Amino acid sequence: MMRAHPWRGIVAEYRDQLPLPPDVPAITLLEGNTPLCPALRAGGDNPLYLKVEGSNPTGSFKDRGMTVAVTAAVAQGARFLVCASTGNTSASAAAFAARAGMPALVVVPAGEGAVARGKLAQAVAAGARVVMVRGNFDQALAAVRDLVTRRPDAALVNSVNPLRLEGQKTGAFEVVEQLGDAPDWLCIPVGNAGNISAYWMGFCAYYTQGRALRRPRLLGVQAAGAAPLVEGRWIDQPKTIASAIRIGHPASADLAKSSVVESKGHFLAVSDEQILEAYRFLSVREGVFCEPASAASLAGFWEAQRTGWIAPGESCVCVLTGTGLKDPERALAVADSPVEADPTAEDLLRALPPALQG
Repeated sequence: MMRAHPWRGIVAEYRDQLPLPPDVPAITLLEGNTPLCPALRAGGDNPLYLKVEGSNPTGSFKDRGMTVAVTAAVAQGARFLVCASTGNTSASAAAFAARAGMPALVVVPAGEGAVARGKLAQAVAAGARVVMVRGNFDQALAAVRDLVTRRPDAALVNSVNPLRLEGQKTGAFEVVEQLGDAPDWLCIPVGNAGNISAYWMGFCAYYTQGRALRRPRLLGVQAAGAAPLVEGRWIDQPKTIASAIRIGHPASADLAKSSVVESKGHFLAVSDEQILEAYRFLSVREGVFCEPASAASLAGFWEAQRTGWIAPGESCVCVLTGTGLKDPERALAVADSPVEADPTAEDLLRALPPALQG
């Protein structure tokens, strides 16, 4: 869809779709308007598109909801923001707090690998007070929810704040605008389960308004070691290399389950090995660098192809929720090691891969 003006950010572009007063100034980093890239090699017999949410200002989809939540928080007179996070929420909250000129308290799990260093660096760089709790994400979220009951001047900006989901539903609006309609399927990673619910809200809104002719089926993809919605039980000690979806007690579980049922979709779990295979494929074969949790959507798409849930010819959008720069250590761990050479053409030619020798 052609726009008659430069992109203005989520609140300005979709204000008529958001529960905000018309005169509230937006706290924005011009988030949204992310690419929908046709996959050249990953789709097989299915038209496949990649919604590259890592192109948002802080590198993840969280910015869509954060602009709405922080805009409302400022309008309501909050003195500071607070959130629990596996990384991306903390980075986004810190940046939007800085944009609004207010403090932020971000609470993350302690421990090696609990939060990717790229995400932690973003929160620290933006000036947030970062607290590492001796517990997992679910415990951190319980603590901040208790905190805001004691401090009414704090604004909780996790996805349990319904304004976060209102902002995140705009991803679905963009998919419809970019494709001309909803796809047959939307494949999306599921951690705290807010984003899949938000996309369903967005697709339903555009369908009801006649802006889309159909709604997609939802495929919610969890990591096998952190798959409470697949297993039908809480996971007290979730384990996966995909830290962004390492959540055993998703706060939006009920919303997610009802969304998937209503869409006639499915949840499924993929192993860490499947996630890393998709992660590597996206970078090497599609040129799209995402974080491991994002690659779960492609791994789930492939698994659904194998099981026959996604039939040949059906169109699909895989949501890639965050940039690979969030977790650079993982990229270096799975990639080929750099080689050293003297600064001569002869040495560089010898360093070419075998297929290019001779």
